[in-house]
Amino acid sequence: QVQLVESGGGSVQSGGSLRLACAASGYTTSMYLMGWFRQAPGKEREGVAAITRDGSTTYADSVKGRFTISRDNAKNTLYLQMNSLKPEDTAMYYCAASNSVWDSVRWFRESVYNYWGQGTEVTVSS
Repeated sequence: QVQLVESGGGSVQSGGSLRLACAASGYTTSMYLMGWFRQAPGKEREGVAAITRDGSTTYADSVKGRFTISRDNAKNTLYLQMNSLKPEDTAMYYCAASNSVWDSVRWFRESVYNYWGQGTEVTVSS
């Protein structure tokens, strides 16, 4: 089993920055793929960024150039650096992990992830 706990959410003004972290515990050596998803009020959850164990990444078009995903395998921690935040980034942010190898086209599919955190809330005001 793997447990994921997010932190770092909060309220910021438009243009500000936040750094989210996701601490993993348990059988973490099995985690090949980790990702960040978000769900805004009244909307479906969507993929934001994903990263493999060897550092390959992908980003949603809406966050490219503003967000950076990274992971510290030694510390079993996933990060999401969010810069130039916009009101439309307001959402609950979730981290997720998968212990399987997937083609990159599937990295934003929720079904490939075995484990999910409880989420951390991000609010961006204009």
